[in-house]
Amino acid sequence: MPSVSPPAPGASLGEREFVALMAMIMALQALCIDSMLPALGITAEDLGVRDPNQRQLIVGVYLIAAGVGALFPGALADRFGRRPVLFVSLAAYVALSLACALVTDFTVMLVLRAAQAVTSAGLSVLPNAIIRDRFAGDRMARAQSTVAVIFMIVPMAAPSFGQAILAVASWRWIFGGMALLGLAVWLWAWIRLPETLDPANRQSIAPRAIVANMWTAASNRASMGYVIGAALLVSGLFGYINSAQQLVAEHFGAGATFPLIFAVMAGGMAVANFFNSRIVERFGARRVSHTALLAFIVVSSVQVWLAHQPHQTLWQFVPVMGLNMCLMGFLGANFGSIALQPFARIAGAASSFQMFVRMAVAASLGAMIGQAYDGTARPLAWALLAGGIAALVLVLYSEQGRLFRRLTPPGVVRPVPNPDVR
Repeated sequence: MPSVSPPAPGASLGEREFVALMAMIMALQALCIDSMLPALGITAEDLGVRDPNQRQLIVGVYLIAAGVGALFPGALADRFGRRPVLFVSLAAYVALSLACALVTDFTVMLVLRAAQAVTSAGLSVLPNAIIRDRFAGDRMARAQSTVAVIFMIVPMAAPSFGQAILAVASWRWIFGGMALLGLAVWLWAWIRLPETLDPANRQSIAPRAIVANMWTAASNRASMGYVIGAALLVSGLFGYINSAQQLVAEHFGAGATFPLIFAVMAGGMAVANFFNSRIVERFGARRVSHTALLAFIVVSSVQVWLAHQPHQTLWQFVPVMGLNMCLMGFLGANFGSIALQPFARIAGAASSFQMFVRMAVAASLGAMIGQAYDGTARPLAWALLAGGIAALVLVLYSEQGRLFRRLTPPGVVRPVPNPDVR
């Protein structure tokens, strides 16, 4: 990997194009997960899988491996710059999408999915670091929410994308479509995205420096409550994604309308992120997210009550689950910006560590929630409620027992001295 990335010829990104590009980079991983949902049954059958719950591993393995992979790209991007690491991640995404399209064995599929998740983890880590390079405070939360509005279009459309391909071709072409979109984003970023890492913030990749910088991120009380809290909230969402095809399409009988229902529910998150981007600078990321967290706990309680009714219907489940997903739109970007705010000079390493914690915890718990599927919405409902309550406790830990404060941006945490950057 070159120590100095090539310039982007003629790159002069306005804020709108910058936001759109960051959203599309992040959305590639969502496409890799959600576009497979309608095809899980067909893919598993074609590859000789008989256990219905085992099909979830095509998604679950990817999510867990993405969490492990998130540990590495941030530190590399703090040393070599954002562009080189981003392009390696995009190239791996394209190549391994094509490899997945050619497999004939389920175990090989899982191995390739894990490899794809690890090597392309920079697609979820680097946009946060790049945004932190340009923005701070509530303005960063606004930028992340605006990115999320565009980003959410892909999870909304991805199941329909997969369903449309299945209508005319094999499930293998879903991976071919991922590769084509990955190549398009690669070209866009190569031509238009300049390097955003300030040379003064370039870090060493000596193991001591990397470990010390990550320890700085891990030991920050004001940050870690939000990181782990976000992970617990997202674990419920991942649990839903893992079991959605069985729960909504099969148990509740949505059938062929499942992609549309999934899109509408994901659309609630996009709408919430849009409104969050409009109000967060006025009210502050803490006030907005704390209010949303309390509402999430109330709605999750209703979810538990409905799940224990004798004959819960699709139209009892969808509005309440959709409202929970909508509230996630006021939580994710705000929790992320609050957690990353103290780390301007080690944004890459901090973003890597925080993404690792979020993904490792959320994907592992999400897989357990999915595997706990018992033909009802009860495991999911209890997971959402437990995650919300635990997240509230962790936020109170970070905020030293007080909610709804609007604080001035905290002082920047300085990394370990870096005498040798060569």
